[in-house]
Amino acid sequence: MTARRRPLLPTLVLLLGALYCLFPVAWVVVAATKGSGELFATPTFEPGSSLLGNLGDLFGYREGLFWTWVANSAVYAGVGALLSAAVSGVTGYALAKYSFRGRDLFFNALIAGVLVPAVVLAIPQYLLLSEVGLTDSYLSVLLPSVISPYGIYLARIHAAASVPDDVVEAARTDGAGETRILTSIALPMMLPGLVTVFLFQFVSIWNNFLLPFIMLGDDRKFPVTLGLYTLLNQGNTTPALYTLVVAGALVSVLPLIGLFLLLQRYWRVDLLSGSVKA
Repeated sequence: MTARRRPLLPTLVLLLGALYCLFPVAWVVVAATKGSGELFATPTFEPGSSLLGNLGDLFGYREGLFWTWVANSAVYAGVGALLSAAVSGVTGYALAKYSFRGRDLFFNALIAGVLVPAVVLAIPQYLLLSEVGLTDSYLSVLLPSVISPYGIYLARIHAAASVPDDVVEAARTDGAGETRILTSIALPMMLPGLVTVFLFQFVSIWNNFLLPFIMLGDDRKFPVTLGLYTLLNQGNTTPALYTLVVAGALVSVLPLIGLFLLLQRYWRVDLLSGSVKA
């Protein structure tokens, strides 16, 4: 009996973890259906009938300012994650396939960079960008997002595992240059890993709050996280805005869900299938 019950323990732990993570999401979904008078007056999971009204008020707030925040988040996260995946892929491939002086030192410093919290770097980044006059601009949020130590680490591990040395040497023997090998052979093999880096970085930038909070002053440049925070602060004097914040939180999650569903087909078990076909 004991041997049969043991496999249930990991499943139970995973279910409890899933419930813990999904409970706030479920609360947001239900709370978004409530009006301002119902939000704090009714039981937690009793749905209301004001979802469409809340969404209409949110979308019409200050002539559609919410959509400006969503578009800003899409630019910050989309462009930043794309550039970060590209930089991580090239850097990770170089660290995995080239031997050069200081490679181990650089990689160890990179690992140390993974352990540094983003909050520690926010103020130095602000001071550096203020010296060149880039604060309160789109670049002030984009530039710090391009370099991801964790993304480079993942790309390096993936390049070492998914790009065989024999394939690289065979391409060199056939006369292919290093740039051709990288773009035509290595990067296609690394695509599933780079998609993972892109997703991680996209979610990180989309959910980022501290960096835009420090860098930006114009609310027309705010991402959705900072925009909803300003609405939450105004809710102290205008309680009706709380329903807009909850509805906005619900809408802001939908692009992340859609992105995961769209890109999940790239997560293949056989990461070398592309090179075998080639």
